[in-house]
Formats: sequence, C-alpha cells, structure tokens
Amino acid sequence: MTVLSEEEIKEKLRSLEGWQLKGKEIHKVYTHKTFKDAIAFVNKVADLAERANHHPDFLIQYNKVTLMLSTHSKGGVTDSDIKLAKQIEEAK
Repeated sequence: MTVLSEEEIKEKLRSLEGWQLKGKEIHKVYTHKTFKDAIAFVNKVADLAERANHHPDFLIQYNKVTLMLSTHSKGGVTDSDIKLAKQIEEAK
C-alpha cells in the first residue's frame, strides 16, 4: 500500500461528493438533524471501520460529524482511505 499523490487523491475524490484533501488527510463534514442522529452515524461508520480494520478520526460537534481519513502508518492517504470513504458514502 503506497501513499497516493495529490493528483491521484484529487482525481479519486471527484466521485466522492464533499470530500476534500486537507494536508495529509481527506475530510468531510456530515450534518444531521440531532445529536443522537450524529452519534448513530458515528456508530455506523465505526462498524464499517472495524470490518475494514481501518479507523478514521472523528470530530463530533453536536449534530455535525467531521471524518478525517489517512493511513497513519504510511503518513498520508492511500487506497484504503478512498475505499472506506466510498463505503461511508454508500452507507450514510
């Protein structure tokens, strides 16, 4: 598994609405109706992450959940991050 170039990441993100490259991570903010809805979403993502053995960073701000994906062991974004982002988009 290799770190993707900035060009490769931007190309792959074109099919993932709302995801952006920020530094060495990809980010997206999801807004939900309530805090409980936001937590339910976090739990859904946690299940996906466990199955993939690839874990995002979460920032929860009441009804907003920011997801940050990178492959920490590689120091940047890899295909594993893109794959998990696609799974999250399909499950939301």
